Amino acid sequence: MPKLKVDGIEVEVPPGATVLQACEAVGVEVPRFCYHEKLSIAGNCRMCLVEMEKSPKPIASCAMPAADNMVIKTDTPMVKKARNGVMEFLLINHPLDCPICDQGGECDLQDQAMAYGRDHSRYGEGKRAVKDKNMGPLVKTIMTRCIHCTRCIRFANEIAGVEELGATGRGEDMEITTYLEKALDSELSANIIDLCPVGALTSKPYAFNARPWELRKTESIDVMDALGSNIRIDTRGAEVMRVLPRLNEAVNEEWISDKTRFACDGLKRQRLDRPYVRRQGKLVEATWDEAFLAIRQRLAGVAGGRVAAIAGDLACAESMVALKDLMAALESPHIDCRQDGAKLGAGVRAGYVFNTTIAGIEQADAILLIGTNPRWEAPLVNARIRKRYLAGGLKVGVIGESLDLTYKHQHLGAGPDTLTELAAGRHGFAEVLRSARHPMLIVGQGALARPDGAAVLSAARALAETFGMIKEGWNGFNVLHTAAARVGGLDLGLVPAEGGRDVAGILEGASTGAIEVVFLLGADEIDMSRLGGTFVIYQGHHGDAGAHRADVILPGAAYTEKNATYVNTEGRVQIARIATFPPGEAREDWKILRALSDVIGRKLPYDTLADVRKRLAQVNPVFARAEALAPAVWTGFGTAGSMTSQPFASPVRNFYMTDPISRASKTMAECTEVFVKAKQSAGKTGTHG
Repeated sequence: MPKLKVDGIEVEVPPGATVLQACEAVGVEVPRFCYHEKLSIAGNCRMCLVEMEKSPKPIASCAMPAADNMVIKTDTPMVKKARNGVMEFLLINHPLDCPICDQGGECDLQDQAMAYGRDHSRYGEGKRAVKDKNMGPLVKTIMTRCIHCTRCIRFANEIAGVEELGATGRGEDMEITTYLEKALDSELSANIIDLCPVGALTSKPYAFNARPWELRKTESIDVMDALGSNIRIDTRGAEVMRVLPRLNEAVNEEWISDKTRFACDGLKRQRLDRPYVRRQGKLVEATWDEAFLAIRQRLAGVAGGRVAAIAGDLACAESMVALKDLMAALESPHIDCRQDGAKLGAGVRAGYVFNTTIAGIEQADAILLIGTNPRWEAPLVNARIRKRYLAGGLKVGVIGESLDLTYKHQHLGAGPDTLTELAAGRHGFAEVLRSARHPMLIVGQGALARPDGAAVLSAARALAETFGMIKEGWNGFNVLHTAAARVGGLDLGLVPAEGGRDVAGILEGASTGAIEVVFLLGADEIDMSRLGGTFVIYQGHHGDAGAHRADVILPGAAYTEKNATYVNTEGRVQIARIATFPPGEAREDWKILRALSDVIGRKLPYDTLADVRKRLAQVNPVFARAEALAPAVWTGFGTAGSMTSQPFASPVRNFYMTDPISRASKTMAECTEVFVKAKQSAGKTGTHG
């Protein structure tokens, strides 16, 4: 390991580390614009110049490998003069836009100009102006501000895997642009807003809405997919202004998907802010007492076996455990959290979590994707796979739809027949899995949410055991969920008790009259037409499909409006914190269920959030250890049986609209028009695949 001196302090750094990293290791701050820890080194802004002994001129510390016996100085007159000169050149063409720039107050160029800039300009010639580019409905461009750090280009090419950004021209004529002047088509595109060190790339939906010092910042968890990305929610008053990524190397690194970032405008549209009761065929406003009374009257004399409950995809663990306890108090065995009908049991945790962990993807050398499109179902899982692919030595096989992924892969087949061939060793990819040191498979909901899903799950488990994916220190069997509530619901046992009905059974019972009352906890993805004349109680936060069908509506809180617990696809328990209060008369979900239980004479035994969380830990000890990940015990799961030849298909057909919040979002509607519908119409005319 190289040893060198930085400002008189000796430091030892790993092989391959740069001088800039060595400076950081001893606590010396080095200014930079183009350098970023997650991107390749460009060395083109020259702001990180330092003095190296025996070098006739300053060196770019981001691009210089650290070596033994180097002597680096960062605070000499030469360094100061060099950085001042670089800053002066960077500001030659940069406009004085700070008062109207959305980056103002959190701009790297502003901060470093204060430290290294001059108090006036010596440049008397005409300034350069650059035409703004159209990058779609999410990223606003003011390209005259661009300093050509190329962070956006490197992110698009390396992390997102969408090679649609580049530079044209040279010198003063250089411009950053999308090829063919088209919108930047990536589920991760808006991360370039965070990367841009100046105001050249800003958020289009957020433009001119607020200043950073006006906002209250709350650390929380995303629920737009099952990854559980760590986020920061910025609010002003009662309104969520924006959502930004929060660093967590084990989960989302420092990126978030475009849906996570921009669907938040759906939080203020189509909201349920007061109870409703259906009278004479129409939903009318009601008080909480009237709503609870209507439920009590309908439940009077109804046997527990004629009452059922379905938990939706955005439900928190606190609300689900309260729902489970309420159904148990009503003596109802009919409860299910698998809204899509996925054939996953609640008994064996290893059978429904991402056992390898998200970070563990970086150790794999062979990956088999079964019935999943990670690019749309979990963009940051897809980004991890690409990261591993770029490191070299990774082979990826896909069973299911032919996908446009961001890395090279081999399409093995469309459905269960290929899975059977692979298990029998009759497929060429079997040798790839057999020879891999760390093989893994990812089975998606497209393979599990079908009538033969239990057999597919069993076949995938057998495949993992056959090809050595389960061994000491490595578990290569993974389930990729699409719903933020799913793992938490399975951990809590929200599956039918003995003799109980699952979602399909509940819908069948409702249509035949065997089920008289159905409680929907934010469940909007089921076929509402099959509920027949059943009395429907809907508790949720948006006027989506469930609310339209309901006989009583109980307004709940969205994920930004409550202290709540979620479990991500890898089984990591994470805490979301309240950023703003629910609108109008809406309340936190577990509180609604607790109050309702009192009115119907089935009082639940908790009064505070701490009591509910104690109950969570009683039901399953994993809830007592937030952020902890313990390997799940490997044992038998799934039900062996015959599988049909029907091809696997991803459940996500439109990445931008998958839940009530994103469906209510104006920004997501614009993205659907630009990226989804435009592609579909182009495909029909044959002009674009």
